[in-house]
Amino acid sequence: MEARRAILDAAITLISERGYANVTIEAIAASAGVGKTTIYRWWSSKGDLALEAINDRVGEAIDFPDTGDISADLRRQLLEVARLLDGEIGVLFRGIVAEAQSTPTVGAALLDTIIEPRTRACEARLAKAVDDGQLRPDVATRMMVELIYAPLYYRLLFKTDPARPRDIALLLDYTLSGLRPVPATD
Repeated sequence: MEARRAILDAAITLISERGYANVTIEAIAASAGVGKTTIYRWWSSKGDLALEAINDRVGEAIDFPDTGDISADLRRQLLEVARLLDGEIGVLFRGIVAEAQSTPTVGAALLDTIIEPRTRACEARLAKAVDDGQLRPDVATRMMVELIYAPLYYRLLFKTDPARPRDIALLLDYTLSGLRPVPATD
């Protein structure tokens, strides 16, 4: 639908330019050329709209590849996530995370629509790598996800350093060093 597409695009553009907190539903409606009632027909809040805009824009770009090499697959996926978070999507994501701290419904929607589906997909890929002997079987896959992605989101949310490709590769190598099986010694 043309109006829906215009609304999603307007939300991304305005929020990335002005910041999440500085954009209203009214501004999004005006930019998209629709009435705010049209927006409220599809989304109950700016948070819900922003979550759908993120998912719509990201699409399959951050799916988990499976080439048989967990290190290469994670590197490729992390680099794509870092690229997305370095642009308009990163601005939206930071805004949603901030709103989620004080709005429980937005926090629950963030977990349900963005975090958990991708965490489960990552866990499935990591479980396959465990089965293939590429990762330690004694570390829960949920813990692996946290170890792998925490540095990326730390840099995004606190703006400590950009998530440069060389840094992503190093962080992943350091993390995987601890997650790789240790050969038995006699």
